[in-house]
Amino acid sequence: MTANSETNSYPGEVVHRLALPWILRLRYGIVVGEIALLFAVSFGLGISVPAVIISAAIALQVVTNYVFGRWREKFQTSTEHLVGALFVLDALCLTLILAVTGGPTNPFSLLYLVQITFSAVILHRAWTWVLGVVSVLSFGLLFWVSQDVPAFRTHAPPGELSLHLLGMWLAFASAALLISYFIGKVSEEARHKEQEFLLLQKRLARNERLASLVTLAAGAAHEIATPLATIAVSAKEIERDAKVRLQDERVQDDARLIRSEVERCRLILERMGAQGADPLGEAPSSVELHVLLGLIKERFPEQQTRIEVEVGGSTAGACVIPARAAVEAVGALVKNALDASPNGESVVVQARSSNEGLQFRVRDRGTGMTPEIMERVAEPFFTTKPPGQGMGLGAFLAHLFAQRLGGSLSFESTPGHGCTAILDLPLTNHVER
Repeated sequence: MTANSETNSYPGEVVHRLALPWILRLRYGIVVGEIALLFAVSFGLGISVPAVIISAAIALQVVTNYVFGRWREKFQTSTEHLVGALFVLDALCLTLILAVTGGPTNPFSLLYLVQITFSAVILHRAWTWVLGVVSVLSFGLLFWVSQDVPAFRTHAPPGELSLHLLGMWLAFASAALLISYFIGKVSEEARHKEQEFLLLQKRLARNERLASLVTLAAGAAHEIATPLATIAVSAKEIERDAKVRLQDERVQDDARLIRSEVERCRLILERMGAQGADPLGEAPSSVELHVLLGLIKERFPEQQTRIEVEVGGSTAGACVIPARAAVEAVGALVKNALDASPNGESVVVQARSSNEGLQFRVRDRGTGMTPEIMERVAEPFFTTKPPGQGMGLGAFLAHLFAQRLGGSLSFESTPGHGCTAILDLPLTNHVER
């Protein structure tokens, strides 16, 4: 079942689909109990029972269980009605078996409550009422149409345990164990599915935030391109005027600096525009690890001396990865590490390949993070930097990149001893030469 089909199904239908395998197992258990009851009455108490009729009832339960178990995927749209029908059929079959094994005096009439309890937990209220009415009427019918078993009516002398009381204890134990075990299993499956649903909701919320960011980035790239072009033209005119007419070296240097920064902004906007046009990223390509780390260092031309790179691992060869997206993701972690490392301290970037996959480690020499901060570090717009020095998107985007490739982003930190960001990518993104 896909995530979309589950989210389109109403909650009760999902519960029915989860419960159906356990209901099928429960019905097999009930059949075994009915067979044991017939043997006990026939051979233990020496009472003759219509074997053909009882065998037909049990065979009907077994056949329906097998059919629904074999082809239950074909009945996904009517799971609740199938489960309700199975419970009603079981109540009628139980009534037939009780009718020839003591009727209302048979202590195993308590098994009516097993189906009623299950229906109350997993079915709509209407089905629970239907099953309750059918069980009440069926049990009442046993007072009029049933084969008497004298052993169930006999009361033992004081201090002794009668067969009826013993049967009541066994019936209660059977019903309690069946209800406890199978209801517990269904509840466990439901809780597990609920956790998967909550995780899916979180992923959808992150994807919606990413889509908003992509739209914002593409719009900003489009709107800012025109004023930046105007600034570049004006800076070129100022530089030419300072060289020809003013002959002022300082003005020329300032104009060149403006043009250099405008060019840098243009490259950033190109990158933002490309990501906005293709939010899922580019196709994976083969790239050497040392080349990839070199591209990451080039994103920080003024701080390259602070970045130490290490390449290693147990396997040699290129990694198959969306190179541009990888540079952006690891570069965002490197930028955070540079900002966190005080007094120009260096940052170590490690790339290691192995049979398990590809791993990037970015280690800073800052003050580290507390457990509370580490829990939120990958949230969008969460930052510990002073206002104006960061938007809190670097770790968030790196986390999305890892998640899209089936990897993970984690952090190791001890307050006062720096922090290490660990980006793990699965084996499918690595290939040997």
